[in-house]
Amino acid sequence: MTDSTTETGADPSDQSARAIAAAEALGLSHTVTRHGRVRSLEEAAAARGIEPRALVKTLVLRVSDDDYLFVMVPGDRELSWPRLRSLLGVNRISMPDAATAKAVTGYERGTITPLGSTTAWPVVIDSAITGAISIGGGGHGVGITVDVESLADALSATRAEISEVPG
Repeated sequence: MTDSTTETGADPSDQSARAIAAAEALGLSHTVTRHGRVRSLEEAAAARGIEPRALVKTLVLRVSDDDYLFVMVPGDRELSWPRLRSLLGVNRISMPDAATAKAVTGYERGTITPLGSTTAWPVVIDSAITGAISIGGGGHGVGITVDVESLADALSATRAEISEVPG
């Protein structure tokens, strides 16, 4: 593991240690980048030195009471709710409020990652995601760069077309 660190405003109370330990336990080759808080996906991508498409958004979604999943989409695309509902064979999926998202993952919005989550929910990774990607590292201003195929294999993730170009 390489930990490239620029500690400009990194939050010492973050949960990144849990996410990093999970990446290591899964045997994932990864790089940790610390850059402090940002206000947008574009700022995060710039701080990590990558294109927005390589910064992957991880969402936790409620499928039913006490049943959630992680969905990962490229930073330059948005989730296609109809495609995801079709894939899952359900009529309804919702995004929980911030407090519920933290309760079911152990992470705040903006830091959510399936790595080290308090519950191992299923993971769906958009098929448009390829190569080396940067995902949330469990703390504000922390990114973990991994190969998406290695991540998908380690998490037994489903790969499917679940995103679309905004607009």
